[in-house]
Amino acid sequence: MRILITGGTGLIGQALIKQLLSNKDNQISVLTRSPNNAVTCLGTAVNLVTSLNQTLIDQTDVVINLAGEPIAEKRWTDNQKQKICHSRWGLTRKIVEFIQHSETPPHTFLSGSAIGVYGRQENYQIDEAFTQYYPEFSNEICKKWEDIALKAQSTTTRVCLLRTGIVLSTTAGALNKMLLPFKLGLGGKFANGEQVMSWIHIDDMVNAIIFLMEQESIFGAVNMTSPNAVTNKVFSETLARRLSRPCILSTPAFMLKLIFGEMSDLFIYGQNVVPKKLLANGFQFEYSELNSALLDLLND
Repeated sequence: MRILITGGTGLIGQALIKQLLSNKDNQISVLTRSPNNAVTCLGTAVNLVTSLNQTLIDQTDVVINLAGEPIAEKRWTDNQKQKICHSRWGLTRKIVEFIQHSETPPHTFLSGSAIGVYGRQENYQIDEAFTQYYPEFSNEICKKWEDIALKAQSTTTRVCLLRTGIVLSTTAGALNKMLLPFKLGLGGKFANGEQVMSWIHIDDMVNAIIFLMEQESIFGAVNMTSPNAVTNKVFSETLARRLSRPCILSTPAFMLKLIFGEMSDLFIYGQNVVPKKLLANGFQFEYSELNSALLDLLND
């Protein structure tokens, strides 16, 4: 299968490419602005391209769009917000335009999104049919991102929107950042700890993407989360217990707002998201429970 991936050097991209390369029939092209860095991250088994063009899209079976400025790396200044949005919207728009103009378009377009599209929610369980979005920055980013991607949908191209939760990995991402304070015994809940964290193990994330590549009947929004979300308090306690450390500290909401500004919304509020489409179509999670996921990831 001929596969084009954007965002290939990111957390999900690197893990996905490694798995895809285990199938010798896959031919993988990666769009990158930094070929030297991409070679370091991905090796020489992938074809690196520095710009999109019609021929590339015409000769691709599946496009997997994972690119985007990290959302939780820097304080949300007006300039940073613009980078976050346009790194997603601009590239996705270009991909869609090439697909629309292709005489031999890819049969599948898997485009990144996040559960942030739902905005902050209470503990109400949310599946892909939920549309009562809370209007805030995370919703603005993802909703427009999805609307652009869906324009590629046609009788010849199937579009899936990867509404991704908190991806657990020890190499990068939220868990990686939490490990040091928790190992030092300084970990604890954020705010009141009742906000729900919808998470997914990196292996399940990769396997779910490959599953969607192969399941021609699935299209539209797909929640990429474990079936068993937990509160921030439970997540913190489970992580601390796995590391044999206490979990008695907490960071109050006002302190998070002082440190992170508007970006603190990501830590203070949450969503209780369930992967209804994946489950209904027979996807098997290897790590459906948080404890088993952490046992695997933190196994010494």
